[in-house]
Amino acid sequence: MYDLNQCDPKRCTGRKLLRHGLLKVYKLGRKFAGIILTPMASKCLSPLDKVIMEQKGLCVVDCSWAKLDETPFHRMKGPNMRLLPYLVAANPVNYGKPCELSCVEAITASFQLIGRKDLANLYLSKFKWGSEFFKINQIIFDKYACCVTSNEVIQAQNNYIERLKEEKEEVDDDDDDEESSLSQDFPESESEQEKEEVEEEEDKNENNETETFKKR
Repeated sequence: MYDLNQCDPKRCTGRKLLRHGLLKVYKLGRKFAGIILTPMASKCLSPLDKVIMEQKGLCVVDCSWAKLDETPFHRMKGPNMRLLPYLVAANPVNYGKPCELSCVEAITASFQLIGRKDLANLYLSKFKWGSEFFKINQIIFDKYACCVTSNEVIQAQNNYIERLKEEKEEVDDDDDDEESSLSQDFPESESEQEKEEVEEEEDKNENNETETFKKR
């Protein structure tokens, strides 16, 4: 793990994994031969990276999503830079946000993508909310599981995002239809009609009495 010391130590999942002996800090500027997960990469992680990960390892960047512009990604060197595909965060800080994963979620996603669910479960088991990450991403993980190459993973991601957009549009259309129906003039109830008829009859009687009085 490249540690930039930008995160709150109490909430940092990387620091917790460090205490459990599940990762170690890598010196910034030192070349890493395995897979480096970084938003500066141009290639997506895929099952084809399994051999590299198992032989050379995996490195994540522990930094704040709010401070990406301040992060010296150019000092993280290696031949195998990779991006993660679309996934939704389940950690307490960024819950529900697409792509803003914590260190443990990034590591877990990487193991899951190469078919090492045993390791993914091991790392997530250190967090009470860990199982929620699999729960909210189960559908997309199942789609990625059918992929082999980086291009296939990207295609599965794009298809999934397009489906999400279509579902959102359908929901928005349904909401518009509901608002339109609520604004319509509905027929009055029988009791309301009867009340109006009685009021109209009383008005007529009053008018007739007034006319008779004038004639007298």
